[in-house]
Amino acid sequence: MTSPEITEPLLRTLLKEQHPDLADLEIRRAARGWDNELWRLGDDLALRMPRTERAPGLLRKEYRWLPPMAPGLPLPVPTPLRLGVPSTRFPEPWTVAAWVPGTPADRTPVLRSAQAADALGAFLRTLHEPAPPEAPPHQGRGGPLRPLAHDFPGRLADLSPEDIGIEADDANTLRALWDDAVAAPAWQGPPTWLHCDLHPANVVVSDGALTGVLDFGELCAGDPATDLGAAWLLLPKGAAPRFFEAYGRADPPMIRRAKGWAAVQSLALIDVGRNGERGLPGGKVTWGHAGRATLQRLIGR
Repeated sequence: MTSPEITEPLLRTLLKEQHPDLADLEIRRAARGWDNELWRLGDDLALRMPRTERAPGLLRKEYRWLPPMAPGLPLPVPTPLRLGVPSTRFPEPWTVAAWVPGTPADRTPVLRSAQAADALGAFLRTLHEPAPPEAPPHQGRGGPLRPLAHDFPGRLADLSPEDIGIEADDANTLRALWDDAVAAPAWQGPPTWLHCDLHPANVVVSDGALTGVLDFGELCAGDPATDLGAAWLLLPKGAAPRFFEAYGRADPPMIRRAKGWAAVQSLALIDVGRNGERGLPGGKVTWGHAGRATLQRLIGR
């Protein structure tokens, strides 16, 4: 995607042209995410500006589906409030969204284990309602694990013990966990709404508590077990039983599949972290720490 450099003067000009009532608010850079740049707009708003080819579609999806969901969700989310339309100054859509305060959990730990388990369980119980037929379909994530049967072992084999932070015997334990997840009975219920990208960089923490959920660009309909992998991706060691009690809907096959999804996502985090350690574009060192911590929780370390 070819777009102009995103600067404070450009953003102020876009606001003056399309949302002039917001144009005098303070603008300051907040974060550079995987698909979007995030800028603070005053105290309570944020600008989400696309920076990849797929980002505009993700922003449009959030703008269509998240506003009616947000009021019923028990944690704050970055609800899109306004849509910026493509123009000669910036050729892609962009959004004005609610700002969710806190620090991403890949940078600061969740310390209040019971609070986080209860909050995340309640959030997903509320989100995981049957989705309408026109809901966005899953794109791999959110579907059955069996088509990915060879993906996890192959990616695990490509990583060194130093990359993943576990011993050879523990790697065998992970392979057995994966095989069990793939063998678990598939989801037979209706496709439910899924966040589909619940990892530590997409939730925020305040004073050790889990206080918000970010980035609904992967929102889709599918197997709720995909999101339930967050029990190991996000929560401290030992919090999973309380999380599943708060969620209240998970049967044993769902939990088996959830462990598989947590394992897959942990390797993706480690890949991004390894790129960060090597100074490669798109790398984020903190994601690697989060991925290795997930593996440790999955094997009970």
